[in-house]
Amino acid sequence: MPLTLQEAANTLDATLRSLKGKRVVVLGHMRPDGDCIGSQTALCRILLALGADARCANRHPVPANLVAYAEGLTFVTESDFKSRPDEVAVAVDCADLSRIGASLTDLYPAGLEANIDHHVSNDGFAKVNVVVEDAAATCHVLAYTALQKNLPVDAATAASLYLGLVTDTGSFRFRSTSPEVLEVAATLIRKGASPSLTTERVFESESPTKFVLIQRFLASMRLVENGRIAIGEIPIGLYEETGTSKEDKEGLVDFPRSIAGVDIAVLLEEAKDGIKGSLRGKNPELRLDLLAAKLNGGGHKLAAGFNCLGASFAKDRERIEAIIIAHLRERAPR
Repeated sequence: MPLTLQEAANTLDATLRSLKGKRVVVLGHMRPDGDCIGSQTALCRILLALGADARCANRHPVPANLVAYAEGLTFVTESDFKSRPDEVAVAVDCADLSRIGASLTDLYPAGLEANIDHHVSNDGFAKVNVVVEDAAATCHVLAYTALQKNLPVDAATAASLYLGLVTDTGSFRFRSTSPEVLEVAATLIRKGASPSLTTERVFESESPTKFVLIQRFLASMRLVENGRIAIGEIPIGLYEETGTSKEDKEGLVDFPRSIAGVDIAVLLEEAKDGIKGSLRGKNPELRLDLLAAKLNGGGHKLAAGFNCLGASFAKDRERIEAIIIAHLRERAPR
């Protein structure tokens, strides 16, 4: 059941303090983004300061532009990860266990100790579930708790928490940016987070090859349903052709979202195992989390994703497009 921020703070504070003296691994989701890395590194530092033996682990490595936030911490990837005796696992920013990956979660057959998140589609998979659907980011939940409960927040922890806020609110442009979110951000800045350094690291350190990927993605974009849906594609082989990686697609879906009159922005990525999709919107009434669920996915009302295993552009593009169009007509007819 979703919690308020205050309820979450009470539960989370007690949970974190109970981990003193224990071995803890903080798990995040595949292909981690700013809120995931910010949540993992901030929580890991808080746990270390509280007396836990904490480390981070992900299926995929930390993106190059976010490596600085993990400095000084043990951050293990799937290829060299081994569970430790009596270690407990805590997940952050994951709507369900599949986002972490069975290769990691299967190492904890007794289940995960805690689940800290803000996705509306979170299915409450841990012993303790701290899920605040109205929070702007998982880092918002952690920051609110840390500040309310006087948990240790040094400059590095503040920087990680600020990272999650700035990335998941679209640099404080999205509807989730409330006065309370800005107040939390201001407190984190007072504790050492740097807006200018965050901007430089996250948004102003792109490789030249990413701009080739952006160019190809923009060239693929098309408008359907009288301009209410904008779709861009990444076909198989494009990463290799452009010298980029999956991490470089971060932020691409915001281009179609920025077009006037577009209600649903879509990024479709074709891979060997199927089609992955990212959805973005401006109207919460469209419930993109429900649209993603129709395509084996989930997420937030305004930002969601899906994974159609075994699908390809050649045989499934029209089917996926039809589902998106039908959802738009159902939720916002004209």
